[in-house]
Amino acid sequence: MSIVKLAAVTGSMAAGFLIVDLLWLGIFAKGFYQRQIGHLMADQVNWPAALLFYAVYMVGILFFAVLPANSIGQALLLGAALGFLAYATYDLTNWAVLKDWPPAMVAVDLVWGTVLTGLTAAIGYYVARQWPTNG
Repeated sequence: MSIVKLAAVTGSMAAGFLIVDLLWLGIFAKGFYQRQIGHLMADQVNWPAALLFYAVYMVGILFFAVLPANSIGQALLLGAALGFLAYATYDLTNWAVLKDWPPAMVAVDLVWGTVLTGLTAAIGYYVARQWPTNG
């Protein structure tokens, strides 16, 4: 895969992930997150850290879900598995070591990360397959 194609695939994944995640966190589930962990949340998002996470995670999705997939369905499943593992690591660790991490947060965030990562991998696979083979 050419560097231009890799950039296009990764960029499309990042755009999809960022848009859907911001809609989820900023609109649809904002109240839930505020009620569950509002007392733990910073007043302002640390954007450098957030963007670094997005960049690292996109590379992970690309290499562990998009590139090895032979179909869009397989990309979705590999992405969902990666999302489950990544978000389980985060949520279960927080639940284990933070005294106020609510179990409801674990369940909702784990499902969200699984779905979001699967969809992102499917986007990446679709864009990769639409790209001209000579580019």
